[in-house]
Formats: sequence, structure tokens, C-alpha cells
Amino acid sequence: MQLTIQTDYALRTLMYLATRQQRAKAADVATLFGISVHHVAKVVNLLGRFGYIRSVRGIGGGIELAMTPEQIRIGDVIEHIEGNLHLLSCVGSDESCRIHSFCKLKGVLAEAERIQKEYLKSVTLKDVVPTRKQLKPFEPST
Repeated sequence: MQLTIQTDYALRTLMYLATRQQRAKAADVATLFGISVHHVAKVVNLLGRFGYIRSVRGIGGGIELAMTPEQIRIGDVIEHIEGNLHLLSCVGSDESCRIHSFCKLKGVLAEAERIQKEYLKSVTLKDVVPTRKQLKPFEPST
């Protein structure tokens, strides 16, 4: 499985926000990671729709986590952004090829997916977030 760039940016955004005591801007995330502000803004919108972050408008506004890092499960974020994570189309369907009725590969792949999903759902944002000190050398000075 390879995650899309959108999921990568979503996870980076959440990690960045988890190191902050105050609200941040999408531009802050983009600058730190050297990625497009436009892409980060799209990801911020998605993360907001799924309830992981909230946006506050006006003076002192910005983006912030809507949950604690302990409440955000990496597997849930990946599932929300990616949707279908099947290794092959046959794993999520009953009829995708001629040998589906006796194919043992489908069961093997389904079990691999189950194990992967279970593991990713056991990891929280808190488990993967860098410290503020670790990010400091990469942050632009203001």
C-alpha cells in the first residue's frame, strides 16, 4: 500500500498542529514542510470535515486540533482520506475475476489488510508527533 500525497500532507498537518499551543496557519505548515499552501488548504478543509481540526476566522484565527492527539488514531485518518485500502479489487468484492470462487490469495490479502488496519488504528497522533524542539531547526524565524 502506498498512501496518496493528500494523506501524507494530512498527517503532517496534524503532527504540526499537535506541537502547537496556539492556532497556526496553513501557510505555516506549508513553509515548514516545503509544500504547496494550496495543497495544505485542501487538506485542512478535509480534516475539518472529518472533525480532526477546526478553523477559526478573524483576528487570532487559524487552524487547531479539534481533538487531543490521544484521540486521533492514525488508521482512522488514513481511512477517512484514502477510503478504500484494498490491496487488490477482489478483496473488497465477491466477483472480480474468473477464479474468485476458489482463490486463496483473496483470503491472504484480506488478512494482511486486517492486520495492517488493526495496527494503524492502535497508533495515535500522540505516538508519532515530533517535539517542538525537533521541529525548531526547520521553522522559519519570524
